[in-house]
Amino acid sequence: MLHERLEPVYDNVVQRNRGETEFHQAVREVLESIGPVIDKHPEYAEQKIIERICEPERQITFRVPWEDDSGEVHINRGFRVEFNSALGPYKGGLRFHPSVYQGIVKFLGFEQIFKNALTGLPIGGGKGGADFDPKGRSDREIMRFCQSFMTELHRHIGEYTDVPAGDIGVGGREVGYLFGQYKRITNRYESGVLTGKHLSFGGARVRTEATGYGCAFFVQEMLAARGESFEGKQVVVSGSGNVAIYTMEKVHQLGGTVVACSDSSGYVHDENGIDVELVKQLKEVERTRISAYVERRPGAKFVADRSVWEVPCQVAMPSATQNELDADDAATLIANGCVAVGEGANMPTTPDAVRSFQEAGVAFGPGKAANAGGVATSALEMQQNASRASWSFEFTEQRLEQIMKDVHARCYATAEEYGMPGNYVAGANINGFTNVADAMLRLGLI
Repeated sequence: MLHERLEPVYDNVVQRNRGETEFHQAVREVLESIGPVIDKHPEYAEQKIIERICEPERQITFRVPWEDDSGEVHINRGFRVEFNSALGPYKGGLRFHPSVYQGIVKFLGFEQIFKNALTGLPIGGGKGGADFDPKGRSDREIMRFCQSFMTELHRHIGEYTDVPAGDIGVGGREVGYLFGQYKRITNRYESGVLTGKHLSFGGARVRTEATGYGCAFFVQEMLAARGESFEGKQVVVSGSGNVAIYTMEKVHQLGGTVVACSDSSGYVHDENGIDVELVKQLKEVERTRISAYVERRPGAKFVADRSVWEVPCQVAMPSATQNELDADDAATLIANGCVAVGEGANMPTTPDAVRSFQEAGVAFGPGKAANAGGVATSALEMQQNASRASWSFEFTEQRLEQIMKDVHARCYATAEEYGMPGNYVAGANINGFTNVADAMLRLGLI
C-alpha cells in the first residue's frame, strides 16, 4: 500500500508518463517501501525530493540510420535517459533489443539510481539503448550500427558526465565499436567514458563475470544470515546469457549445483549439474539455442516452451529479463521447497510473485541489490582508468565480493531499522533512496 502522501505522487507519474508500464511498476515498488521514511524525514516531502527523483534530469531520443550488408538503409531509434546525478556521473548500460522504448529505458534508469547508491560508490543513475536487434547481423552491420549510434550519443556523454556500459545485446564487441567511434569523433583517448571494455584497451578484469558473480555473493550472504549456505543445494537459473552463465559458474564454486537454465525457446534440465563450459561454447561462441546442450550432454533433457521454474530447487536466480517470474511460478517454487531467490536480471519478478515469496518467508534479494555487482565493477573500471592502473583478477574479485557483502549489510540493517526485518526489498529501496535524497537536499534546488 502507498503512504497517503505518496498516492498523488504516483498518480502524477502515471499521468505524465502514459503507457510506460514498466516505469510505473518500478516507481510504485520504490514508493511502497518509503512510506516510513516520509514519516521520519518530512523534509523529503517538503522539498519535493520524491517528485524530483521520479523526473529524469534529461531524456535524449535520436534517430540512428545505418546500412546493412546488402545496401538497404534502416532507421532505428536511440535513447539515453540521464536520470539522477546527485551522487556522481550518470552510470548505466546500453540495451540493444527490439523491445526497447522510452518506458523500458526509464524503468531501467530509475532502478539504476538506487542500485548505484547501494554500492556506496560515487555514481549516479542512467540508462540507454536502441530498438535494434543484433541477432542475425554480421560483425560489419553491428559495427556500422554502433558507429551511427555513437555519432549522436557522443555529444551527451563523458567520464565526468555520463558513463554508459553494456546490457542485453551490448557486449565487449559492441563496446569496442562504440568506444572506437567516440575516440575517432572526439580525438581523445578518454577510456573512462565507457565501461565493459576489452582488457587490451582499459577494461577491468572480472567485469564480464561481475553481475553473475555478484548475485551469487549476495545470495550467499542472504543464506548465511539464516545459518545456511549454497552447499548441497539445487539451484535453478533462468536465461543463458552473460549474467546466467557467470551466476552458474560462481554458484558451483560456492558449493551449489545448478540443475537447469533456459533461453526463449525452453529450458534444459541436467540433474548432474549444468556444464557451464558447454553453455559458454553454445552461447558465447556458437551463438545457438540452448536446446543444442542435450546433443552433447547425455542424460540432460530439453523442455520446449515451458517455464524453467517448474524444476524443483532450493534457490532460484532469475537472470533473463523483466517480469519473467510470475505469481504462478512463485507458488510452484514455494511448493517445491525454495528458500531463497536472487534477481540477476532487472525486475524479473512480478509484484504479486514478490509478495508471495515474502509471505512464505523466502529470502528475496531484489535486483537493485542482488545484481549491483555489474555496475560496481564498472565503477572499479572507472577508478582504474582514472589512475591508469590495471588490477589483477583476484584483487578485483575480492573488491567485488566485499562490495556485495556491504550491499547486503546495508539492506539488512536498514530493514531492521525500519521495523521490517528480513525484507530486502524495503531495505534496498530505503537505503538507496535516503542516500540519494540526502545528497539532493545538500545540493540545493537543482
